[in-house]
Amino acid sequence: MDINDTGINDIDIHWTFLPHTDPDGSLAFYRDLLGFEVRNDVGQGTMRWITVGPAGRPGTSVVLEPPAMEHGVTEDERRTITEMMAKGTYARITLATADLDGVFARLKAGGAELVQEPTEQPYGIRDCAFRDPSGNLVRINELR
Repeated sequence: MDINDTGINDIDIHWTFLPHTDPDGSLAFYRDLLGFEVRNDVGQGTMRWITVGPAGRPGTSVVLEPPAMEHGVTEDERRTITEMMAKGTYARITLATADLDGVFARLKAGGAELVQEPTEQPYGIRDCAFRDPSGNLVRINELR
């Protein structure tokens, strides 16, 4: 059976989730440095769920959420997740832009933690990488 014959070939990514330990820092990173619009911000203190996304694209969102809030996660697992986040080894997202150098300059000038300057990769893309205030790896590819 061809996937196009199933009626499900119009699946899109609607929301993706990233953990945060610093809601205000995360909000500043995604809103002020990346230029995402804030679509929702609920909760208080560190218990905030913040939905952001690219302006003019309401169908694509990133939900910044407190770490390990799923049911069934033990305190030991929650501690491990928090430790992995602090090391920058727990979560990642890849974004894309036609203006990689401009986005790189804005993030660097804004004090974001630099992981990799814009680099031509041997697998055919040019990208850079930063960490958000919660340690999540944010890779940014150049659209070609």
